[in-house]
Amino acid sequence: MSQPLSGFLVVALEQAVAGPMASCRLADAGARVIKLERAEGDFARKYDDNANGQSAYFAWLNRGKESLVVDIKSETDRALIHRILAKADVFIQNLAVGAAARSGLGSDALPERYPRLVTCDISGYGEHGTYSGMKAYDLLVQAESGLVSVSGAPGDYGRVGVSICDIATGVSAALAVTEALLERERTGIARGVKLSLFDVIADWMAVPLLQHDYTGSGPRRVGLAHPSIAPYGGFETRDGTTLVICVQNDREWRDLAEQVMGRTELARDPRFATNKERVARREEVDGIVGAFFAAHSKLDLETRLRSARIAYGNVNSLADLSTHPALRRWTMASATGDISMPAHPNAALETPGTLHVAELDAQGAAIREEFAAPS
Repeated sequence: MSQPLSGFLVVALEQAVAGPMASCRLADAGARVIKLERAEGDFARKYDDNANGQSAYFAWLNRGKESLVVDIKSETDRALIHRILAKADVFIQNLAVGAAARSGLGSDALPERYPRLVTCDISGYGEHGTYSGMKAYDLLVQAESGLVSVSGAPGDYGRVGVSICDIATGVSAALAVTEALLERERTGIARGVKLSLFDVIADWMAVPLLQHDYTGSGPRRVGLAHPSIAPYGGFETRDGTTLVICVQNDREWRDLAEQVMGRTELARDPRFATNKERVARREEVDGIVGAFFAAHSKLDLETRLRSARIAYGNVNSLADLSTHPALRRWTMASATGDISMPAHPNAALETPGTLHVAELDAQGAAIREEFAAPS
């Protein structure tokens, strides 16, 4: 069975995370991805060597791609790139604003030469305005977008523990490119795609921003708790573990009170009857739930919560994730050995054959021969 994007050719002038995330999603769906790299390679190759001798970031985001080393300042290599683009369906780039255009690879000019080419430009803060020239590493965008201000517990600020701005932008770009390809197949018109890390995370920040804009104040940093729902968060058990519960509505609150804690009077108490009342009395509500959890074992609580159909989960370590029964894995080959990593999140996607980490310029000679200038 062919993959959804089998037969599509993607050219990616990319580095770090956001661009490679986008092209990785397309490669996972069956597209052929030619990754253009400078002589020293994508700098993410050298972030670490923790994945069986490979960079964890690079191995994750560059599976199933072909690597071609080029010098975009070289007239010969630019001509090669244009011969590839003439047959390509998608061109993705996440260089600094203006860098691709200065090398003759700007998305404003390419559609005139290649009308069926879907272009995708990924920037930090967009291509115009006072921030367009700013460097936009993931942490900087987390900070500038206000994400840091609503994340974590009170006290010192902390970043979200993964490169969420880069990852979110890459996934959004892959979706936008797929939409553009669908439109092209229907209409024959190839539209360009432009995304910025800031725009993507600003969109994800819509709820706290709306709360601020229309009430005058946004959510506080409340750790594992939820700024708008109670009880919702982590509570320590008698044996020292932390269980997270999520009570989404007033019926579930009554079930928690009656069926889990055996407190019928709490279920009937008007002070706690609605979520609005419980949030207003969060400290008291959390104190009641916390005292009950502290008096019972994790196993006992899990049994009670399951029986009452109250949503709960464990605060797991990375060691716990590594052996989690719900974790699906793919295995990739690399020059330094096999690497096992989480599978594509679409469980219905056909499991690919042998996947390889894109070794630097491994397919360079073959690609140059395939797209050689006519003699």
